[in-house]
Amino acid sequence: MSVLTLGLIFGVVTLLIMFSGISIAFALGIVAIIFMYFFMPASSLDTVAQNVYEEMSSITLMSIPLFILKGAAIGRSRAGKDLYDALHVWMGKVPGGLGVANVFACALFAAMAGSSPATCSAIGSAGIPEMRKRGYSPGFAAGIIAAGGTLGILLPPSITMILYSVASEQSLGRLFLAAIGPGVMLVIFFSMYTIMRFRKEYASAYEAYNLNSAVTSPILDRHTYTMQQKISALPRVLPFLVLLIGVMVALYGGYATPAETAGLGAVFAFVLIALIYGMWRFKDLYPLLDVTIRESSMLMFIIGMSLLFANVMSYLHLSQSAAQAIVDLHTSRWLLLAAILLMVVVLGFFLPPVSIILMTSPIFLPPLRAAGFDLIWFGVVMTIVMETGLIHPPVGLNIFVIKNIAPDITLREIIFGVMPFVAIMIFSVVLLCFFPEISTGLSDWVMGPPLS
Repeated sequence: MSVLTLGLIFGVVTLLIMFSGISIAFALGIVAIIFMYFFMPASSLDTVAQNVYEEMSSITLMSIPLFILKGAAIGRSRAGKDLYDALHVWMGKVPGGLGVANVFACALFAAMAGSSPATCSAIGSAGIPEMRKRGYSPGFAAGIIAAGGTLGILLPPSITMILYSVASEQSLGRLFLAAIGPGVMLVIFFSMYTIMRFRKEYASAYEAYNLNSAVTSPILDRHTYTMQQKISALPRVLPFLVLLIGVMVALYGGYATPAETAGLGAVFAFVLIALIYGMWRFKDLYPLLDVTIRESSMLMFIIGMSLLFANVMSYLHLSQSAAQAIVDLHTSRWLLLAAILLMVVVLGFFLPPVSIILMTSPIFLPPLRAAGFDLIWFGVVMTIVMETGLIHPPVGLNIFVIKNIAPDITLREIIFGVMPFVAIMIFSVVLLCFFPEISTGLSDWVMGPPLS
């Protein structure tokens, strides 16, 4: 049987099993075992458990449950609301300051929790009702939180970046540093759009008020805060900034490995919630440990089965043949990049970022390396493209998280609210293609140019 025929059968079987409704982890594992049974030596089935264990025994992967534990400690406490309240007070004078405060709160919370859904839930549960109360349109308020939540898989510590580091065999420290510049850029662009959209909604409300003074909107009300109120809000956010800075210093100062840094972050997060919120009893900590075990188990199952799936593809020479076929097209390197990113967008309709990275890396990375692309830079670009998958229809995860915490906002309003942010992300990817230094500049400055 030719490799092409085998590859087509492999792809069809994978799609059929995935669309059957089986969990992604088990779907990938079933496909791998089926093809091991029919096309690989019988002895390979005897070593499935050993192979999966060996693939998951990476020190880098060990940091994932620890980062999830740290995120649970922050996300399941009142940290999100306190962070949001403090930023709201300090940005009160900025036009659309409430919306900008939500963007910044999402960014800071994402940098501590590392999870997009957790960021949406923690900040959105406080931010969306407050924005609605202040006259923001439902779709606008939902779009700010949904898009802000996507920063969770870009800003370090990002679980998605950890997986890409394993799949591409690239430095995790460089990936984390390379994500900071684009992450800050997205925060700025989101904030700029928020201010412009706020001015438009404010102008519409003001015009309606001038035509009929009985038609007023809360968006016209001005809220100011005294310096005393601003100073009193600082203790709510400073401990978490200390946590964030401390973790980054430990990692990039060479004091701890990524896994050790994750452990330090989790311990410090638990100390903070114990001291600030009094969460130290077992009944307080049990929900945090429970959600950590559940999410870590789910994620590690997906990782293990995805890596087994990728190994079967490699043994059957499917990934190598696909990569070689792409190289043999002799197309422009930028056309190659565009085609790959378009495929990532399409996969984002159906699969989470974890599966996309682990399933496609063996196919995409060799041609990109041969075309001369920096794989650190590509990791950041691919992550931003996958971020759009979290908020674009039909199955954007953050869209449904927002729908869950704000059920009175229609799905149509949420989708129209997030589309401008999708356009901003696409523009950011184009900008990174023209100016890759936005991503690679900081990592090269801190860690030196990569060895060729």
